[in-house]
Amino acid sequence: MVTGHRAPHPPPAAPGTTGPLPGAADPAGGQTTPPPADLNRYLEQLAQVSATRCGLPDAYLQDLHQLAATAAAQGTALRTLVAALLAPACRAWPDLPGARRARDLQELRDVATALMRAISETTVALTEGYETAHRAAIRGEEATRREFVDDLLEGPANLGRIAERAEHFGLRLVGPHTVTAARAADPFGAGDPATRYVEEALTARFSVHDVLITTKDALLVCVSPGAVPEVPQHFAAAVRHAVGERYTIAVSRPRPGANGILRSYQEARSTLDLAARLHLTAPVIDASDVLVFQVLGRDHAAITDLVATVLGGLQAARGGPRTLLDTLTTYFASGCLKATTARRLGLSVRTVGYRLSRIQQLTGHDPTNPDQRYILQTATLGAQLLDWPAHPLQPTD
Repeated sequence: MVTGHRAPHPPPAAPGTTGPLPGAADPAGGQTTPPPADLNRYLEQLAQVSATRCGLPDAYLQDLHQLAATAAAQGTALRTLVAALLAPACRAWPDLPGARRARDLQELRDVATALMRAISETTVALTEGYETAHRAAIRGEEATRREFVDDLLEGPANLGRIAERAEHFGLRLVGPHTVTAARAADPFGAGDPATRYVEEALTARFSVHDVLITTKDALLVCVSPGAVPEVPQHFAAAVRHAVGERYTIAVSRPRPGANGILRSYQEARSTLDLAARLHLTAPVIDASDVLVFQVLGRDHAAITDLVATVLGGLQAARGGPRTLLDTLTTYFASGCLKATTARRLGLSVRTVGYRLSRIQQLTGHDPTNPDQRYILQTATLGAQLLDWPAHPLQPTD
């Protein structure tokens, strides 16, 4: 018989009994101590393994799985749980039946191999149970967070309750807030690499009370206090690094309260839609800079009449109005400079001058005349809003 250092064997316990969770705090010293019932049952299982050299039963592994899930729910650290079971087992193994009855070194090695396999199975079962419970808790938290975000950005039924729930997610609804929204070629989704990158970049730079990063309708949304005006700038920089492709970001005007966040989100979203319709190329657009377009778009009948009345004559142009309308758009975007317009369109200055003259003939408005330019430019913007001439103008009568 091979003998070694012997640790006192704990007193036996009835199989199947339950006790306090491993890793419970010791009232005397504040350290974790293994509860006798669960530890004794585990040592009994190891004693059987040492004697039979078989693995732990599936039913017992399932019990360990559940034990770890309970520990996770109670907030016990996984390392504490593992140590509470395995440390005493490592000390007690020389007293296990298989080790005591080993007649030579080979038999002792066989016993040790079986015990190591059982300890490995124990560790795997505890880890899987813990991680399963942890993932379930995360999913529950994500579902709660998604419900809060939906209420915040779709219209809360109870503003007081929204404010209480906002504190849980680190958002204080005191004072005005700005909403910054990003749209990219690939939709943003919760937990995807781009979303995680932006969230980590922002939370590393600002307090969790200063930013709320979330996704909504394929957009990446950042809610930040108006008192921290630099957040949108850093949000844009993080999006640029995360996406690495064409994107558009809209920044709302700051508004107070939960209802203000809802309105700011709607403003940022409508600004993104407007930027797409107007083919704006700036990567970051302030909602305040496109208010004139919002005003134009609110009176659909009036802008339709303006486009039809001022630009309708362009339909008589050879090939339709598109060429002359594009020339007008580029001319106004170039500061009404013929040379710049020609360069952007890849034309000669003479050709640009001819087209502007043709526009005057067909519309009765001279784009080079400051007194008539505003009418033409407003009508041109209206055409972009209505996507004319790609879409026919609808009668307003």
